[in-house]
Amino acid sequence: MTKTVEFFFDFGSPTTYLAYRQLPRILAETGAELIWKPVLLGGIFQASGNVSPMNVPAKAAWMSRDMKRWAEHYGVGFKMNPHFPINTLFLMRGATGMQGTDRFTAYVEAIFTGLWQEGLNLGDTEILREYLARHGIDFEALKTLAASDEVKLSLKNATEQAAGRGVFGCPTFFVGEEMFFGQDRLLFVEKALKAS
Repeated sequence: MTKTVEFFFDFGSPTTYLAYRQLPRILAETGAELIWKPVLLGGIFQASGNVSPMNVPAKAAWMSRDMKRWAEHYGVGFKMNPHFPINTLFLMRGATGMQGTDRFTAYVEAIFTGLWQEGLNLGDTEILREYLARHGIDFEALKTLAASDEVKLSLKNATEQAAGRGVFGCPTFFVGEEMFFGQDRLLFVEKALKAS
């Protein structure tokens, strides 16, 4: 039986970006398969009664410094997006619609990089259109996909199901029924995968 780790993500979370950058190594070292779970972080917050740590000024200031420390620790590029928070509804519908296609991986890489390394405002339609074109992704096709009732319902249902499993933020991981929250818990995700 293949080991799996479920990855609940929303592009708008900088800590989710940091986790995303570590997953290839963890998967390679554990032989696990990644199950992508796009969700809407705002919907998760609403369902769980949670709020963004960025809504607490003292915590926001601390987290900004802490994320830079983690990026340096991991050796990855990171830039706190000056346009944060960005409405990711369209971006997450795009991820939901593209999941299972041969362009999904390229799309995810492009969006995470654009938001958290280049600091772009990918909530701006024209900036997003131009940026995706540079990455060989057709914005109009994505727009059609994201507007479909099937994709909208799929993302809504995925968000509700995540909340029903106890997810209260992103990134969240499941190894079997064990839930792990936060990029700083990846050590425990890795241990759980090695033990399974």
